[in-house]
Amino acid sequence: MRQLLAACAACFLCLGLAQAAPTAVVEGVQMPAWLERYGRLQPIAPGMELRASDTVRTGRNARILLKLAEGSLVRLGENGQLKLTSLNESNDGKSVFRAAFEVLRGAFRFTTDRIAAPRQRDVQVKIASITAGVRGTDLWGKAAADRDLVCLIEGRISVAREGSPEISMSDPLSFYVAPKGAAPEPVQAVPLAKLAQWAQETDLAAGQGAAQQGGAWHLMLAEGRDQGPALDVYIKLRTAGYAARIETVGKGAQFRYQVRLPQIADEAGAQALAARLASELGVPGAKVFK
Repeated sequence: MRQLLAACAACFLCLGLAQAAPTAVVEGVQMPAWLERYGRLQPIAPGMELRASDTVRTGRNARILLKLAEGSLVRLGENGQLKLTSLNESNDGKSVFRAAFEVLRGAFRFTTDRIAAPRQRDVQVKIASITAGVRGTDLWGKAAADRDLVCLIEGRISVAREGSPEISMSDPLSFYVAPKGAAPEPVQAVPLAKLAQWAQETDLAAGQGAAQQGGAWHLMLAEGRDQGPALDVYIKLRTAGYAARIETVGKGAQFRYQVRLPQIADEAGAQALAARLASELGVPGAKVFK
């Protein structure tokens, strides 16, 4: 079993060895969620390093929070798919930060770090049929089945849909909509209540079992001396997009295998996640501990 675990760890590790220092890190994840790299899928966990050309995916009621090397935050809502097309971080911290993202499906938010030192940014966000050029700002967008949408929360952006003229937007709380099969609509103001509703689509939700860097709560989903049942639970969870770990603890008569989900942000979330895994995946009896 230990040889199998070592082989699994080496397999996941080798996916990230081909490139240099990370340009983005997973800060939090409301599972299920996956990383696609070099055509292979693995569940996403807090602390995982992401790089240009990676694609992240979310399942039902899932969220992902990423932190870029220059301090900006990227959020992806449920049933989403986001490709990190390019990320260019200079070591001097002063040159223009350049990045490109492609939102293939779902809700997305890009937010600059207000606390960090001022930094020029050249960020391109393609939300299905809409391309937005970002210059240090806060925006929300969504690639939906019936329309593509970009909302400027703060700053300024230029937006364009193929075949339509480019539009500059600098009024806070305004949005641009491109319905499928129809011309883009005029830019409109967004009510604060609507913006709050949209933000909930991309924010990690308290009490929903989100895992975050520094999260103190854990789930124990399987434990025993027999490696077979533990391995079955481990594989089931990871295949479903939950970043479970399998570990060996104790010696002699105390030796056993444990399957865990670590770094859950709060106790209520851990309890809710345990109930969901029992109901949806048939993994009952999870123990919550700190």
